[in-house]
Amino acid sequence: MLRRRDFLRATVFTAGALLVPGCGGGDTTPAPARVLDDGTKFFPQSVASGDPRPDSVILWTRVADSDHASSNLELEVELSTDETFTTLVSLGAAQAKVAAVSKFDHCAKVKITGLAPATIYHYRFIYVTGGKNYVSRTGRTKTAPAEGADVPVKFAVVSCQDFIGRYFNAHLALAQEDVDFFVHLGDYIYETTGDPSFQTAKPDRTITFTDQKGALPLTAGTITFYAAKSLDNYRELYRAARGDANLQKVHERFAMIATWDDHEFSNDCHGDTAVYTNGKVDETDPARRKAANQAWFEYQPVDYAGKETFEYDPSAATPDDIQIWRDFTFGKHVHLVMTDLRSHRADGIIPEDALPGAVAIDQNALKAALGSLPMFATPYIDVETYNAGAVKTVLAGAAKAGGYDPAKITGNISVAYVNALAAKLNPGLAPADQIPTIDTVAQVGLEKGVSFADLGKSGNYTSIGSRYLAVKDTFNLFADITYKASKASQEVLGAAQEAWFLSTMQGSKATWKVWGNEYCLSQIAIDLSPFPLPPAFQRAFYMDTDGWDGFRNKRDELLDKLADVGGVVAVTGDIHAFFAGTPTTNDGKKKIVEIVGGAVSSTTYVDILLGTVASDPVLSSVAGADMLAKSIDNLLLAKDTKINPFMGFASSSANGYVVVEAGPKELVASMHMIPGNQVGKDFAGDVTSLAMFTKVATFKTITGESELYQQLAGAWKKWDPTTQDWI
Repeated sequence: MLRRRDFLRATVFTAGALLVPGCGGGDTTPAPARVLDDGTKFFPQSVASGDPRPDSVILWTRVADSDHASSNLELEVELSTDETFTTLVSLGAAQAKVAAVSKFDHCAKVKITGLAPATIYHYRFIYVTGGKNYVSRTGRTKTAPAEGADVPVKFAVVSCQDFIGRYFNAHLALAQEDVDFFVHLGDYIYETTGDPSFQTAKPDRTITFTDQKGALPLTAGTITFYAAKSLDNYRELYRAARGDANLQKVHERFAMIATWDDHEFSNDCHGDTAVYTNGKVDETDPARRKAANQAWFEYQPVDYAGKETFEYDPSAATPDDIQIWRDFTFGKHVHLVMTDLRSHRADGIIPEDALPGAVAIDQNALKAALGSLPMFATPYIDVETYNAGAVKTVLAGAAKAGGYDPAKITGNISVAYVNALAAKLNPGLAPADQIPTIDTVAQVGLEKGVSFADLGKSGNYTSIGSRYLAVKDTFNLFADITYKASKASQEVLGAAQEAWFLSTMQGSKATWKVWGNEYCLSQIAIDLSPFPLPPAFQRAFYMDTDGWDGFRNKRDELLDKLADVGGVVAVTGDIHAFFAGTPTTNDGKKKIVEIVGGAVSSTTYVDILLGTVASDPVLSSVAGADMLAKSIDNLLLAKDTKINPFMGFASSSANGYVVVEAGPKELVASMHMIPGNQVGKDFAGDVTSLAMFTKVATFKTITGESELYQQLAGAWKKWDPTTQDWI
């Protein structure tokens, strides 16, 4: 009888001697060869392998039998050193059996130990039913080289594969590569199936939740769409993605090492909290987070190193219900360290529901941080006491018209905000309800500070000015002050993971310590001061404080330590663009190398920005904002503003993947870029036509340095942040 633990921890087999199928133990008479029938229909997600180590690998599949949909099923697994399975690797039993339990969507995981290092193995699963033996497709996997082996390592890096209306052409190309394994940096699935801001379904690229009542309804204007919420919802997303022929080819050919980012649970999440409503309601949902985590656990071929008995327990409290950070050694040259940057992180320091006029930094805090009041400080009032609380009363009364919560009218509020509300709302208010203007005379003697509007917040419940497009200088100041007050304000990895991460990196003897890092370490900022824009936009902005720019003090601490380790290279996804640079400490003195890969299929960064401009009422009203969005690469690399001197390359309108080759003297990264306008076309296996669109940019770093080089016209040029040129 199948037991619960037979699935929840991978079934473990130890590889033994090679066997010749069809031969009995001591009997020299060959047994009849077993007839194997095509079992593709029973294995709709094909097969996959993951987390290769020198002596082990995880094998995965899922079996689907509509005649036994509610039954616990049993599979056999075969392992061979040749793809014809002429000889089998003994797995300690005549027929190695593995459970596929209905309660866990009939997924099956096997850990094979005792394998030889740097060896290619072939595997398959067999489902016996109705007296026939139905076989899965054959998978190929490769174990890691022994820890001290002096051999080069070649691997691919991918991220962000939206299924809705888009095709995994990057995987079609990747399946032709000759790599040892591939790293997936997250957004393996997208939790929404029809978000009109970036998803347009096609008949063959759509998902409709069977359990729609269990899904999360969301709205965009008059359109209602759904995000996954129940366990069945999340499972359906994985089934659909794994049903893609191109992704199946990649999984059948290479082992995967994966972490998650946000969309495996919810866009821009932190811990078990979503942000769809930008603070209008509390979106903390541990049950939803657990459903997402369990589905990831079921569908991903992950080895919970040192925890062979790990069982996902839905009753365990988040974030400690599952731990996915882990590391891998590939010979003496590559030590791959995978982190989890979503489960333990804090919310951003600018709340999405912050009242734009609320004072973020008061006069005392400004003086304490800077010694004196800066020119950008503006007057504010304490609405509790100013004019005996009369301003508070009228502001609270105007809350409905202003679209804010009256409870937000408290404490220190910017005079500029009060006056702006008066100008906007008074024409529609009765005389007795109108907001009084605080003129220049009344402002004399008022204390001065920095409001959330001064940080870029223009709306009451919005990601603009909180997670995106934050004013750089004032954000830096606010981050410094809040971090000094509480380091928890910029928590990313959590104390236990951070200690493990630094200890692992600092203790590594490998030539290259490769960090599987979910979102950009490199600064992503733009300076709009040279452009003829409204004064509020003639500033420098961080584009994305949902990434490491939003945790700049914590990043500074980590980079300070990592730079001293030497040989640290971060491979990064999330941003849907290709970047190459050397992220630095805040003083610019220490750095590491970062290679950022574009999305497999998700909306390119340029198109994301264009969509943001079109949908945001403030940005869409700014003349030329769409042209600036289209020119994002030029803004990021601008020499006149020198806003990102340590970023050497940016390509924000392509999908694709990265191939990394690491050896004793150098680490080389090749960016394979497919124009974003090709992602809506199904190349149907036509690799030659796809290759005609693909461009490659190649970079490297050299042992003993933290410099970035690009191959240009057949020669290697080094990035010089001073001149912002390749020299």
